[in-house]
Amino acid sequence: MEGLTANYLTRAEIWLCITTLFYFLMNGAQIFETVVFVPKWTESPPENFKLLLDGKGTSLKVFWIVFHSLHEITFILAIIFCWKIDPVRNWLLVLFVFHFAVRAWTLSYFAPNIIDFQKMAANATFTEDLAQRTSLWQTLNYFRVILFVTISCSLIPLCIKLFSLRS
Repeated sequence: MEGLTANYLTRAEIWLCITTLFYFLMNGAQIFETVVFVPKWTESPPENFKLLLDGKGTSLKVFWIVFHSLHEITFILAIIFCWKIDPVRNWLLVLFVFHFAVRAWTLSYFAPNIIDFQKMAANATFTEDLAQRTSLWQTLNYFRVILFVTISCSLIPLCIKLFSLRS
């Protein structure tokens, strides 16, 4: 970690703080969605699936695509700007792997199921196991949100470590 300039540390601090802030904002949106919105559309499927329809309900697809994209860009920038700071870089890489795994789970399970639920609402065609599917989706979503919150909380000690390097 020799050769770290004040300018380098400042940029590292800025990008780590920005990605931490984005993560906590994303957590707030996820917690709100999990506590307020998800119980509404999973409460009595398929009647409440109309809440998921674009233009007719509260489709959050664009919001989540933009938010996750911006957050992942800031996360990568934090890794880049913290690259010379071994302990911070290494933990950021570990957290990014966990983050990426949860995002892959989101894209492989949660997103396709929401899309399927939206199609059911639009076409008024429903499967027999619908209550079970929505219940499983809701339960697994609690775990997913807990994982995202855990990852973001793990950024706080890295911020503290990074700021302590100035002393």
